[in-house]
Amino acid sequence: MFLTFLTFLPLFGAILLAFIPKQEEGAIKQTALAIAIADFLLSLQLYADFDTTTAAMQFTMDVPWIETWGISYHVGIDGISLLLYIMTTALTAIAVLASFSIKKHVKEFMMAMLALSTGMLGVFISLDFFLFYMFWEFQLIPMYLIIGVWGGPRRVYAAIKFFIFTGVGSLLMLVGIIWIYFHFHQTVGVFTTDIMLITQQINLDMLQQKWLFCAFFLAFAIKVPMFPFHTWLPDAHVEAPTAGSVILAGVLLKMGTYGFLRFNLPLFPLASVEFLPYVCSLAVIGIIYGALVAMMQEDLKKLVAYSSVSHLGFVMLGIFSFNHYGLQGALLQNINHGITSSALFLLVGMIYDRRHTRLIKDFGGLAKVIPVFTVCFMIMTLSSVGLPGTNGFVGEFLILLGIFQNHMGFAIVATTGVIFAACYMLWMFQRVMFLEVKNPENEKLEDMTPRELCTMIPLIIFVFWIGFYPKPFTKTFDTSIKHLITQVTPKDNHGAQEHHASANTEVKLAQAEADTSGSH
Repeated sequence: MFLTFLTFLPLFGAILLAFIPKQEEGAIKQTALAIAIADFLLSLQLYADFDTTTAAMQFTMDVPWIETWGISYHVGIDGISLLLYIMTTALTAIAVLASFSIKKHVKEFMMAMLALSTGMLGVFISLDFFLFYMFWEFQLIPMYLIIGVWGGPRRVYAAIKFFIFTGVGSLLMLVGIIWIYFHFHQTVGVFTTDIMLITQQINLDMLQQKWLFCAFFLAFAIKVPMFPFHTWLPDAHVEAPTAGSVILAGVLLKMGTYGFLRFNLPLFPLASVEFLPYVCSLAVIGIIYGALVAMMQEDLKKLVAYSSVSHLGFVMLGIFSFNHYGLQGALLQNINHGITSSALFLLVGMIYDRRHTRLIKDFGGLAKVIPVFTVCFMIMTLSSVGLPGTNGFVGEFLILLGIFQNHMGFAIVATTGVIFAACYMLWMFQRVMFLEVKNPENEKLEDMTPRELCTMIPLIIFVFWIGFYPKPFTKTFDTSIKHLITQVTPKDNHGAQEHHASANTEVKLAQAEADTSGSH
């Protein structure tokens, strides 16, 4: 019940904002921020109460919904989703605070932000295919509005492109879900959309797994985004307002990598192993391609956007390493990228608010004018590069260690991406922060305000916390990773399914059979 309350609290907050007069912009912003902060603080209780010794779902709630079809409101969290859930509540609060500079349709913007939060949180807790798909599609609507209404000059184009790309992938995933639904009934005799039950009991041959893997792969690869499905991302980032870019990079991209961990690997283990060379090849191409294209950018926001393509390629390599180090690094790098990329987009937004330009050539010598801003930018630049002592180093090191054990060639090529990242990030930092102040407008810039510092300080703390002491984060998903590896390991799949089927599952299966027979 507590998990449901946390998930829907932002949506209730959005409804509450509807009753506040739109002229009361101060009250609207403060109410939205209070709700977002409350949601984050309450979500910390999940971490405090989480049992790291079990891979089972915790804080679960399973209520029959559409019993005739076997659909239930089934939610829960494990080690794979816990930190992503908490990071979503944290970044929502930071994004709302960063949006205090919004002047156009403030009420509607804050309502969209809070509604978006509920959609994203729902994705990470859904344990029913129908419920998961509802949340997956629901979050598209507020993000579409945020880009299309409050974005830049090409906002409508970027919003439509974002919606079409993600919508097409989602439709193919829906086809796969429907096929699994009927196949499970034919083989087991039960109509159900319960993800945990289907994962433990479904019996698929190699050909079936391959087709279904591809259907789910496209939906999640677009979301990540993997090369060559990434083309929507730079447009969406460049045109989105600062808060929209923060949520896009910090949370929405993680929904793609989460989908691979929750669905592709445990549901289609044989196909996952079969497609490993192809997925890793695309990941490596994305790492190199994203870095090289970022190196050529003159727009700060577009540079950070292409860097995401490169960094998420590392996460995909870690996921498909199929070993503890790689998966541990992938999950940690998910969090790291959410912190670092969100901070970089916040910083780019701050400088854009002052100069109304994001072109690197329009800056230079800012370190002399806005030193506090420069220090924050430097920390996040070094985090993105993966400097030892920052969060980025720990995640990338574990990923490369994991992929090196099984696929040395991919590891060697991917390592060049680390070098390229240092090139484009440090070169950009040098041109923006150092050299001479040639533009008179740069001499009058105001340094970071207290409100802006409040958005950056929490992210800086986590950069060094994870960099020097990652154990509180890695221990939350260690047990879940071990369980996932046993599901993916290419051994007798039927034996593995029987091994993981618990007495609780058998009871639920009997209940589902009773519901099905009763409905007929």
